[in-house]
Amino acid sequence: MTELRKHAIASAIALLCLPALAQQTASPEHALAPVTVQADTALTVLQEPAAVGSNLGLTPMETPASVEAIMREQIEERGDTSIVEAVTRAAGISSLGHPGNGGASLSSRGFTDAASVMRLYDGLRQYGGIGVTFPFDTWSVERIEVLRGPASVIYGEGAIGGTVNIVPRKPTRGPIENEVQATVGSNNTQRLAFGSGGAISEKWSYRLDVSGNRSDGWVDFGSSRDLSLSGAVQWDPNADLSLKLSYAKGWQEPERYFGVPLVNGVQDDSLRRKNYNVADSQIKYDDAWTELAAKWTPSANFTVQSRLYYVDSKRHWRNAEYYNYLPASGMIGRSDYVEILHDQWQVGNTTNVVYRRTPFGMKNSISAGYDVNRAAFRHTNNSPYSGSSVVDPYVFDRGNFINVAGTSPRYDNTATQYAFFAEDRLEITSRWSVLAGLRYDHADISRHDLVINQQAYDKSFSHVGWRAGTVYNLTENLAVYAQYSEAADPVSALLMLSPANSNFSLATGHQVEAGVKQNFLDNKGEWTFAAYRIVKKNLVTRDVINPSLSVQVGEQSTKGLEATVGVEFLPGWRVDANAAVLQARYDDFTESVGGAPVSRAGNVPTDVPERLANAWLTWRFLPGWTVGSGIRYVGRRFADRANTLEMPAYTTTDALLQWRPRRDTTLSLRGYNIFNRSYVTTAYYNPTQWLQGTGRRFEFTVNHRF
Repeated sequence: MTELRKHAIASAIALLCLPALAQQTASPEHALAPVTVQADTALTVLQEPAAVGSNLGLTPMETPASVEAIMREQIEERGDTSIVEAVTRAAGISSLGHPGNGGASLSSRGFTDAASVMRLYDGLRQYGGIGVTFPFDTWSVERIEVLRGPASVIYGEGAIGGTVNIVPRKPTRGPIENEVQATVGSNNTQRLAFGSGGAISEKWSYRLDVSGNRSDGWVDFGSSRDLSLSGAVQWDPNADLSLKLSYAKGWQEPERYFGVPLVNGVQDDSLRRKNYNVADSQIKYDDAWTELAAKWTPSANFTVQSRLYYVDSKRHWRNAEYYNYLPASGMIGRSDYVEILHDQWQVGNTTNVVYRRTPFGMKNSISAGYDVNRAAFRHTNNSPYSGSSVVDPYVFDRGNFINVAGTSPRYDNTATQYAFFAEDRLEITSRWSVLAGLRYDHADISRHDLVINQQAYDKSFSHVGWRAGTVYNLTENLAVYAQYSEAADPVSALLMLSPANSNFSLATGHQVEAGVKQNFLDNKGEWTFAAYRIVKKNLVTRDVINPSLSVQVGEQSTKGLEATVGVEFLPGWRVDANAAVLQARYDDFTESVGGAPVSRAGNVPTDVPERLANAWLTWRFLPGWTVGSGIRYVGRRFADRANTLEMPAYTTTDALLQWRPRRDTTLSLRGYNIFNRSYVTTAYYNPTQWLQGTGRRFEFTVNHRF
């Protein structure tokens, strides 16, 4: 008889004997000792591993950096249906999204856009392009991780300001669970979503999420619609090995809205809901991500992970994009009739090994690996984007798109990138640890001019980034940390690098940061505080002698403070809040104005708010009932480098009333910007053309799990 059969028979005998043992409890001499079951104390966000801060599986408490995680429960409670809405509730993160950058660009620690604030999908990056258009919907998201400050050691160039990692829901063991959600709201908004996941058999599990949204929008001609799908199948042939095949697809037709012009240099509220785009305008994004991942853990101290992936993105814009007020006639002048198509694909592999050992009685974790990918990008457009028209500000015929030059393929850019990276964490004592990391990146970029059919350039870029940090636990739940890091950013998106910018090297920067993190009230609360300074050098600026030429001598810096707190301060009451205060400046920057060089040293960089705050308060006032309210504050920003066009600070307020009549059913009524505040989200590439924030709206949601 095998050992397995012996254990099975023993277990069956024990189960059959349980009733007899229970009957004997009436007799004192046979009474069983009482068993006390204690629930495990729930972990806080600081104690949950976060992939964005390290390859070693560290928690935010163990990481010498500012790492924040927005969990799925928080996203659902706040009703944030878009990635941008959700991530901008994190400390120090604001949005400067508009159609030109895919609506996804962010600002962090004084640095902006995709070249300085990186977006990842489950730890993978789409290399070298402008505007990451997937993912966009939060339905399939498990959590959003935010690393503030440079992340080049982990992810390569392009993350001096910070990194946002969107982690999707994944296959899990256990019974199959399903979820359906439907929403109706203001502006004829409709949302429908379905999710399912669990174990198919002893070795197979899956996850599937589908969601779709449509709305007429709050501005004229502001309709939008989208559809996203993500699925994964995981095979666990044994306890040491798992293989996962995943696929995600996103399709969008966002609002064809590019903002409204200033009137004589100021906002005119009567134009707030106007949309001056043409009748046959178009914006479409189509993205697909495919991945095969393997994880092998032959022992508790050794893990190998490898991921082979393919990303494909197609984007199409056809719009009249620039609007200016004409004082002499009181009309709106439309120009820049732009048609652009992106066709981008990328194939790559990233592999790393984690090894844990204990030299001289000290715990040591080492990670090492490589990252390699090849990407291609075709740019099709109708440059020089001619065409113009004049319309009345209030009542007008939209007209159709004017295509003077004709739309045709203009250039192909290709990139071959590889990197080697390593991290080492040593616990010198049970309270004191040090962490060091190093990464070497190399990229070969070439551009083929399709108009004249010849190579425009073939350039190579390389950089070594590193960081060193330490964490000291004053108590089990209170830690202080410090770190220094070196990083790099491209002067522009590498896959869209122009021949002129190809002559410049990567911009480089460094950061010094120190902070405190603590769990308190028996893990019912947590708070963090960070102070930092970042300096970025080698910005492209105008030559003071000859403003028609650009030179790479500029410098920009930021210093700031950030704080977060989350606590259940009374039974049923919880508050989550954060604030950021920073001073961002051009230290050395010159631009050409009317052909003459003008210094912008001392000015605030465009689209950077120096004050940010968020708060979310909930009260579970009766069994199954919750009310909540959140505020979002964004300080003033400037639309131009001269700092003459100031976009005012604003505060918006959201509200929630939620009822759970059954464990598996939730009804939610939400209001957004309930006081209907007028505000500006960002300026377009035309600095006198500002995008207005969404007005008051309400949504009712039904969620059912089965």
